[in-house]
Amino acid sequence: MAVNREELIQCLNDLIETCRDGENGFQTAAAHVEDPALRKLFSEYSVQRAQFASELESEVRQLGGTPATRGSVSASFHRGWMNIRSMVTRGSDDVIVAECERGEDEAVENYQRVMKNNLPPNVLPVAKHQFTEIKRAHDRIRNLEKAA
Repeated sequence: MAVNREELIQCLNDLIETCRDGENGFQTAAAHVEDPALRKLFSEYSVQRAQFASELESEVRQLGGTPATRGSVSASFHRGWMNIRSMVTRGSDDVIVAECERGEDEAVENYQRVMKNNLPPNVLPVAKHQFTEIKRAHDRIRNLEKAA
């Protein structure tokens, strides 16, 4: 189904919020894991999500909309990333990795929901590329969790 301009702006703002929540969640995880390799990985994912949000903000502006300025696209998604804050204070790296994987589950679901819309040709490549990278991050984190 084709989306109108307002619906498209809302979809993109949902993805911006998803990326901001991921940026903040990965930043928190990076600050609290002991393993330097995990710290580096989570820092990279945090920066990646900030970049993705910036790209989406540009698309929203081109559509004449106002980009979302913070995270929390849904209460459950926000709770998923908020769990990481409570876990890092008392959790091991394995617990933090598990919480990151849970947050990534929500990010993948949010992108899949938006991708079901008939996105216009100027937006589709951006969303597809970001979805591919988020799915790749999700799978990598899931594999880390399984290996633990």
